Amino acid sequence: MIPSWREVLTQIPRLDTRDWQAMGRLKRWLVASRAAVFVMTLFSAGLGMVLAIPGQSFDVLNAVLVCIGLVLAHGTNNLVNDWTDSRKGIDKGNYFRTQYGPQPLESGFLTERQLLGYIALTGGLAIAVGLVLVLRTDIQTLYWMLAGAFFVLFYTWPLKYIGLGEPAVWLVWGPLMVLASAYVVSGDMTATMIWVSAIYGIGPATVLFGKHTDKLAEDRKKGVYTLPVLLGESNSRHTVIGLWAIQYGGLALGVGSGALSLWYLLTWLALPRFIETAKRFREPRPVEAPVDLPPGVWPLYLVAFAFDYNKRFSGWLFLAVLLSSVVG
Repeated sequence: MIPSWREVLTQIPRLDTRDWQAMGRLKRWLVASRAAVFVMTLFSAGLGMVLAIPGQSFDVLNAVLVCIGLVLAHGTNNLVNDWTDSRKGIDKGNYFRTQYGPQPLESGFLTERQLLGYIALTGGLAIAVGLVLVLRTDIQTLYWMLAGAFFVLFYTWPLKYIGLGEPAVWLVWGPLMVLASAYVVSGDMTATMIWVSAIYGIGPATVLFGKHTDKLAEDRKKGVYTLPVLLGESNSRHTVIGLWAIQYGGLALGVGSGALSLWYLLTWLALPRFIETAKRFREPRPVEAPVDLPPGVWPLYLVAFAFDYNKRFSGWLFLAVLLSSVVG
C-alpha cells in the first residue's frame, strides 16, 4: 500500500518494491532520507531563530534558507549512513536497520549508483543553500557550514563506530545547529543561546542512545562500537535517564541564577511524560512488541519512547524560548 504524505513525513513506512515504484520521486526521496526524523532538525533551527528575536535584526529570507539547508544536510547524512553501512556489510542480512524500515540498497529499491545520485543531489543542494547564506552574511557562516559538512561525511564512519556518534549528535543538533541558525538570521550569539543550545542538544542525543541501545546486541556482533555497546545496556539506560534529568536541572539552574527567565520552567510540564518514559528505560526490553506500542514501530522500542518524549520536552522548551523572547 502506497504510504500517504502524512505517513512519509511522520513515520518510516514499511514498503515493498511495488509500493516504491508506484511512488513519485519526491516521496521516494523522503522515504530514503528518513524524513520522519527531520522534526528534530527543524526544532534546532526554530530554537535558534526564536532565540535571535530580541536581537537588533532578523532576516526572514535567511531563516527560510537555513531551514531548507539544514533539512537537506540531515537528509544527506541519512543517505550517506545507509550507503556506508551497506558498503561495510553492516546492513547485510536481517540486520536491525532493515527490520524497522526500508534500507534503499538492502531492500533493492535503489542501485548503488542511484543512491550515490541521491546523495550527490541532496548534498549539492545543501552546499548551494549554504553558499548563498555565506554570501548573504559573512565568513563565519562558512565555518559553521564546514563544521556541519564534517559531521555529515564522518558521522557514520568513523564516529559512530568508535562511541562518538552520541556526542556528535549532541554537538550538531545542539550548539552547532541552534547557534548557526541564530547567527545567520541575526548575526548575534549570546550566553543564553549557548546555554539553551547545550540543553536542547541532549534530547536528540538521547534519542540516538535509545536506538543504539535497542540494537546493542546486533551492533556488538557487527563490530560497531556505539556508546551503548561500550557502556553496556544497563548503564546506557540509566545514562539516558540521567541526561534527561540534567536538562531539567540545567534550565532550573539558569532560572535560579537569573540567566534565564521564569518562562523556562514551562518545560517542567513535560515531567509526567519523563516519568513514564524513564520507567520504560528502567524495565527490561520485551521479547515482542507490547500492546501499547504503535503498529509498525517494533523492533524499535526505547527509541520510539525517547523520540516521543523528546518531542514533548522540545515543544515546551520552544514555547518557553518564544515567550521569553517576545514577552520577556
